[in-house]
Formats: sequence, C-alpha cells, structure tokens
Amino acid sequence: MMQEARRRVAIGFLTAPAYVWLTVTVLLPLSAMLFFSFLTVAPINGREAQLTTEHYLTFIDKDFYRTLTWRSLRLGFDVTLVCVLIGYPAALALAKYVRGRWREGIFLLIILPFWSNGLVRVYSWTMVLREGGVFDRAIHWLAPDAPVFSLLFTYPAIVIGLVHSYLPYVILTCYISLEALDDSLTEAARSLGASAAQVFLRVILPLSLPGLFVGVVLTFIPVIGSFMEPRILGGRAGIMLGTVIEDQFTTVFNWPRGAALSFIMLGIVLLIFAASAPLLRGRLKGL
Repeated sequence: MMQEARRRVAIGFLTAPAYVWLTVTVLLPLSAMLFFSFLTVAPINGREAQLTTEHYLTFIDKDFYRTLTWRSLRLGFDVTLVCVLIGYPAALALAKYVRGRWREGIFLLIILPFWSNGLVRVYSWTMVLREGGVFDRAIHWLAPDAPVFSLLFTYPAIVIGLVHSYLPYVILTCYISLEALDDSLTEAARSLGASAAQVFLRVILPLSLPGLFVGVVLTFIPVIGSFMEPRILGGRAGIMLGTVIEDQFTTVFNWPRGAALSFIMLGIVLLIFAASAPLLRGRLKGL
C-alpha cells in the first residue's frame, strides 16, 4: 500500500506542472470566452452587460453564418484531403525508401516553413500567384500567347497557402507511424503471395492509421478557423467563419458574438469527431 501511494504521489508531482499550465493557458481563457458568449456586450470600460442567448440564436436565424460555416468546413476538408494525398506518400517514401543524407536534406525542406513567420509565407504566395507573378511569367515564357494567369483572390489560392502551412504536420505524423512499422510484416506478406497493393492496403495503411489520424486532426481543426490565409489570398472569395470571428474581435468589437461563433465552431468540430469516433475506434482496436 505504501509503495502504491508513493507511486501515485510521484505521478501527481510529475504531472502537476503540465495540468497547471493547461489550466492557466487553455481552460481559463476558454472559460472566460464561454462566459463572454452569453453576454450582451463586452463588460469593458464600464459597460453593463446582461446574460443572453442572442448570439447563439443569431447563428440559427441567419443563413449568412450557416453558409460561412459550410464554406469553412469545406475548406477544412479540401485542405486536409490535399495534405493527406501529398503528405502520406511523401512520408512513406521517407520512411521506407530514402536513406542517409538525402533523408536529412528532405526533412530540412519539410520543416523549413516553420522557420519563417506565417505572415511572410502568405505574402510570398501573393508574389507567386498574382498577375505578373512567378507562375504567370513561367507560363508566358513557355507559351508567349497564353492568357494572363492569376490565382490570387481565388479559392484555390487559399487552399495552396493553407496546404503549404499544414502539410509538414501530416508528413511528420505519418512518418513517425511508418518508421515504427516492422519491415518483417511487409516481408511476410510478400512471401505469402500478397501483391504490392495488398501489402499497402492490408498491412501498411492500417498500421499507420494512428499517425494519419493525428495529422488529419492537426490540419482540419486549425484550417476551419483560419483567417489570415483566406483574407490575404482569397479577397472576397476568402470570407469564412474564421475571418468573421476575427472581425468581431478586432473591428466590430463585439466580443460576445465572436466568442459565441467560436464555440459554435468548436461544437461542430466535436460533433464531427464524435460521429467518426466509432469507426476510428474500431479500426484502431484492430491494430
């Protein structure tokens, strides 16, 4: 009993700083924003606020917010899908086929975006995608009679900018799962007559699902709330729920409305993952 008690005390002592940090940096700000979402106005500069559910009811009553929510979710699905289609094969190649200094060099290129400011990365894409930019000049160098090429202020431009920002997360999380995969399993499958497609679908992909799922979560959740890339690269086409939430806090100064929209988005994300949890739980238990 004494040994068990000491073990629990040691575990509590070691984990306490993490829980305190999470409480101060995550739970307290979220609790404050949740309280603000039920107020009529932000209780700042002596303004009197009352409790209300108006901001949540406004989301239900106005088609504008529901349309923006769908656009944000679609953006999240599109960016996540592109990141998976590009990132998973790249991670597989790094884990199983690329060796030595080539792997180190490719890893350096993958994490390079983390070394620069996000605003700088987004504005660099405006130089590439605008009329007269890098893509436009390259196309006219190859085909002088080609029409003017410009993706700036379009939906594809937003997707490109967000994929650039979040693709490394998918590659790194998938790489960790694929690197830990025992090569003897794939060799055994091949020795039993499995084709390359069967080895991938029945051995490699199922065993790497945890890393893939983490990459999807790390991409999908921040993308649907993004506002910098849609605003700079999308122009009028970049009006998403995330940009409206930012405007509520910075321009309109309606903190309760912005907080309510944020928690509605959080609730939608939780519902999506709750609906997919049984399928994911079943697949992960079979690993």
